Amino acid sequence: MPALPKRLTIGQLSARSGVAPSALRFYEDRGLIRAERSDGHQRRYARSTLRTVAFIRAAQRVGVSLDEIAAALSTLPTEHPPTLEDWARLSTSWRGRLNERIAELEALRDKLTSCIGCGCLSLRKCGLFNRGDQIADRGAGPRLLYPRGLPPARGR
Repeated sequence: MPALPKRLTIGQLSARSGVAPSALRFYEDRGLIRAERSDGHQRRYARSTLRTVAFIRAAQRVGVSLDEIAAALSTLPTEHPPTLEDWARLSTSWRGRLNERIAELEALRDKLTSCIGCGCLSLRKCGLFNRGDQIADRGAGPRLLYPRGLPPARGR
């Protein structure tokens, strides 16, 4: 593959990142990535946008919302491509959130086949006998899965 130029067309960015041009335009509309415009008003992306798109896709894959991604990306510099130190700072700031996410996924994995306290009482054999939906007093939703309360809804 030939070396990439400093500024990429949307087609080049799409081909190299594996992300459809429509998704790249969507990311741009959401302010997740930025493009300059050529004299012919065509999008031109900095080569460093490849790393940003990879970050967006990886975060989405593990269920991080676009709002959370946008908040993280807003901590990166806009006047120059993010440095290794900038990415390390972002990574450090996300460590706690990612650990919470891992714990949520592990709890879901471990409790999914038994009752998670949703109150439905639809399983003939339930790991929890929830007569009269007593767990409802603890709040709405799957109380055994989220005993401290439901996490905020994640937008996409």
